[in-house]
Amino acid sequence: MQLRLAAETEPPDSAGTTQRKSPIVGGGRNAKYRFTVLADGLLRYEWAPDGHFEDRPSVFATQRDKCPTPEFRVAETDDTLEIATARFRLTYDKQEFSPGGLFAVVKNHTQKTWRYGEPPSPGENLGGTARTLDGADGAVDMGLGVASRRGHAAIDDSHTMLFDDEGRPATRRPGPGRVDGYLFAYGSDYRAAVRALYAVSGPAPLLPRWALGNWWSRYYPYTAAGYLALVDRFRAEGVPLSVAVLDMDWHIAGGDPRVRRSGASGWTGYTWNRELIPDPPAFLGALHDRGLRTTLNDHPADGVYPFEDLYERFAKATGRDPSEKEPIPFDATDRRYLDAYFDVLIASLEKDGMDFVWIDWQQGPYSRLRGVDPLWVLNHFHYAHNAQSHKGQHRQHEQPLILSRYAGPGSHRYPVGFSGDTRVTWASLAFQPEFTATAANVGYGWWSHDVGGHIGGAKDAELLARWVQLGAFSPVARLHSTSSPWVAKEPWRLPRGDARAAVAGFMRLRHRLLPYLYTMNARAARTDGADGEPLVQPMYWDYPDCEEAYRYRQQYLFGSEMIVVPIVSPQDRRVGLGRARGWLPPGKYVDFFTGVAYQGGRELWFSRTLETYPVLLSQGSIVPLDRAETPEFGARNPDGLEVVIVVGAEGIFDLVEDDEETGARMTTTIYIEQDEGLIGIRPTLGVPQGSRASRIKRHWALRLIGFRGQSEPVEIMVGLAKPTHAQTSQVANGLVIDIGYKLPEDSVVVFMSDDPQLAPNNAVSLVREVVDRAEVEYDLKDAIWKLFEKPDTPRSTQISGLEAIDMSSELRVAILECLLADACE
Repeated sequence: MQLRLAAETEPPDSAGTTQRKSPIVGGGRNAKYRFTVLADGLLRYEWAPDGHFEDRPSVFATQRDKCPTPEFRVAETDDTLEIATARFRLTYDKQEFSPGGLFAVVKNHTQKTWRYGEPPSPGENLGGTARTLDGADGAVDMGLGVASRRGHAAIDDSHTMLFDDEGRPATRRPGPGRVDGYLFAYGSDYRAAVRALYAVSGPAPLLPRWALGNWWSRYYPYTAAGYLALVDRFRAEGVPLSVAVLDMDWHIAGGDPRVRRSGASGWTGYTWNRELIPDPPAFLGALHDRGLRTTLNDHPADGVYPFEDLYERFAKATGRDPSEKEPIPFDATDRRYLDAYFDVLIASLEKDGMDFVWIDWQQGPYSRLRGVDPLWVLNHFHYAHNAQSHKGQHRQHEQPLILSRYAGPGSHRYPVGFSGDTRVTWASLAFQPEFTATAANVGYGWWSHDVGGHIGGAKDAELLARWVQLGAFSPVARLHSTSSPWVAKEPWRLPRGDARAAVAGFMRLRHRLLPYLYTMNARAARTDGADGEPLVQPMYWDYPDCEEAYRYRQQYLFGSEMIVVPIVSPQDRRVGLGRARGWLPPGKYVDFFTGVAYQGGRELWFSRTLETYPVLLSQGSIVPLDRAETPEFGARNPDGLEVVIVVGAEGIFDLVEDDEETGARMTTTIYIEQDEGLIGIRPTLGVPQGSRASRIKRHWALRLIGFRGQSEPVEIMVGLAKPTHAQTSQVANGLVIDIGYKLPEDSVVVFMSDDPQLAPNNAVSLVREVVDRAEVEYDLKDAIWKLFEKPDTPRSTQISGLEAIDMSSELRVAILECLLADACE
């Protein structure tokens, strides 16, 4: 092969190839093609009929110029070009792009060759996410992501918005036939593919800690007094909140005579409804005093009408004559409009006390500039404005936030995502776990769903309870519903019983999980290449070679330590248990709530009462919780921590917290040394001198789930003090060790017995609970229990005996789960 050596190359090697220093191949004088090697598995490919290529950043590829050049080699003749990296080999015939002339093979992957323009077959691409779930009653098309069973995936960036030199929206060059695409060739290393997406598109940012607590939202004409009374009732009930959301009716809307006379829809508004909220700054201040951050809903599409209080200022800022009293149409691409939108309208609301905006854009992707989607513009500039406004309020260390809809790949830079108005049905609930996990394939990690559903449906306390449980183990836990006096998501408005207890209990649990959630938030925002991955991930990210990982699409990884198997169908009323079918990878696992142990490497049913949920932790897992059973409003770093631990394997967890006063990053390492039987907590690193964090003594406890006893006294050593014996208590799901108080500079060592192991399940006791709960004939209960009365009855006899008894499949499955949970067969 005869070589053409372009600029910035090394001499050819013995194989006739060249090692490149520049990431660009082609694109020279009179060339119509250009390739840019952005990573060992990421290639940009461009076709420009006029020879003019695009170097401006797009909303997808904002950081392509910051990608370090990987090692790759080029081989070239007059009519052939090959580019090879450690992950792929691309072949190109130097003609207009076609499936036969531009293709690539992913190394060490046996799936199909990538060919330009060839769409994936159904099921090959593992999906991305969707712009909205508005009106969804079950599954929707989730588009394409960068994870594919073919080993490669492509993102077409040919028509997206660009940024000019001043960071303003810009259009692409006119003319047909232009191609701007990105090939992700990572085989089954799905995490690496998403990290490459982050490298070219920008990292996922850190969320404020308070965004991870419970959000209360309802489309309802609250008065200021009524909303504050509601918040106070939540506090009295011991159900914590961290974000207060005000939908539509905070501003004057369609029922106001001024709006009716104008002919406006009433959806857009910037003037407070003072009949409901007479003193907005006092109202928002009162919410802040209660520990809540606030957001207001904004539908900006109608522009600004003369009835708005700020109309005159806004008109002058946009160069219009306010005396003409003409509506000012929304135009996200007009610089003066956009500047006035933030400087006049949004700044006024921020002055009143609003913390961030819920941008509810539903009017499609079109604007005055070709290819410029208003949603992209709103998301980008709202997020930047929120960051800037924090600096003006002396909150420099606090991360910005918006709530808005998904605009396309790259939207992960603008959290949080509002998924839209789903229907109140079991089908909607059943789809949301898969939808949330699949979004990780396009790097979108912070979906916020309307917990409990939004429109239609019927009152169903069990459905709400299961939805709140899913919300507790979701990226964002935001309860919301449509405008109806009959919608009841407040726990005390539910019938007394299991559902009410479950809703309140899981909302408390969400705040107890904040130490774990914030650590995973920091992991998601890492930019050092070691992490940077979404909180919720599909099972196949960890187990790409296991078919079960692809089959159970509702099941997901929740951070580094948890597997969640959602219950998304109604329970059998007679058995009193909801159930979900799942798959556990090889290993041994313990249920977070019950302490029941499960042998992995198999598919199995999980049957649960309405108070519990299938959340599994493998041996060596460590999950820090707020020690308070009823956490405070807001989301400050807790004064006490309870660390959930699963013994049986080595484990380590770096608890990440940011100091509330300075924003300084603090890290506390918690570890298990299995063979020695030690559990340790190292001194906290990064604590600012003189801060509250440096002074406070925290109360620490350990909860060893699935651990049923300790044959010897539990000895602990805090700091340099002499070892002492810790107070222990046996609880339903394990053993609690009360360590007591420690300062940040103290270390803690807990001395267990050597090589501590999980206790075997008491299968007969578990069966008794199931049979006792079931609302079935007493004769049936007697027939079942005869199989378990004698302690020496073989397990095989019990199982075969169950098959001979006439009972519902739900009851049989629940009993078999008890018998086989930690069995290896």
